[in-house]
Amino acid sequence: MSSINTICVIGAGTMGSGIAQTAAQNGFHTILFDISEPMLQKAQESIGKNLDFLVNRQKLSAEEKELSLRRIRFVNDTNDCIADLFIEAIVEKTEAKVSIFNQLAELNHSEVIFATNTSSLSISEIQKQVQHPERVVGMHFFNPAPVMKLVEVVKGEQTSDEVAASIYDFCKLLKKTPVMCKDAPGFIVNRVARPYYLESMKIVEKGIAGFETVDEVMEATGFKMGPFKLMDLIGMDINLAVSRSVYEAFGKAERFTPSPLQIEKVEKGELGKKTGKGFYEYR
Repeated sequence: MSSINTICVIGAGTMGSGIAQTAAQNGFHTILFDISEPMLQKAQESIGKNLDFLVNRQKLSAEEKELSLRRIRFVNDTNDCIADLFIEAIVEKTEAKVSIFNQLAELNHSEVIFATNTSSLSISEIQKQVQHPERVVGMHFFNPAPVMKLVEVVKGEQTSDEVAASIYDFCKLLKKTPVMCKDAPGFIVNRVARPYYLESMKIVEKGIAGFETVDEVMEATGFKMGPFKLMDLIGMDINLAVSRSVYEAFGKAERFTPSPLQIEKVEKGELGKKTGKGFYEYR
């Protein structure tokens, strides 16, 4: 397995730009790809602001900020995507992830690693449709990627031990805390977290307590963020997609039934911080 020197992140949304920033801050030549020029511009501005914040907090020097920015190339042409490791952070649809991986496989050497940041889709199903499935692995970051330490390294049925170990070690170079797990619905975190969200919404649906009270109680017991604030941060659409995926994967088990409260929020377009309104309002 060749060493990892250049990273290409696919998708310049919140998660993709955060992963690109993390890689660049830790010394890696980084390519951030998106087909949308406005999205790339927004990502560039966001990364700049994030680095400025670190400089102001004296957690990063002005020189380190400039070096980090210089390490990132913003591109909208797949022909510019030549790297040792690809990390995709695009829409949660298997066919979209398979399509971009296969496009990139035609342009890159045969040992390149394809990592998906999916939070809900099966790594095993994705890799079945990708050239050289043994080099496909899950690399699940958490939002915000530059801040959150945990990364789930997920082995699909065909992921080679060498690829999984390489990504595990790479996470450490990003100053992250990797955990290795086998491909399974919700992996570790999202499976464990379903009751945190779903039971909280049941309490609100039944009028036992308001969502603000639930958040206050959970934060008072030691959780850094209550379930409703956390759903707003993650994005209601993403959180609901994970709930539906886990629900289907477990044969529609009642305990994983998606909440009508969250479905209503998504239908209204009240997705959380990214839209300015979720359970809370953001100005």
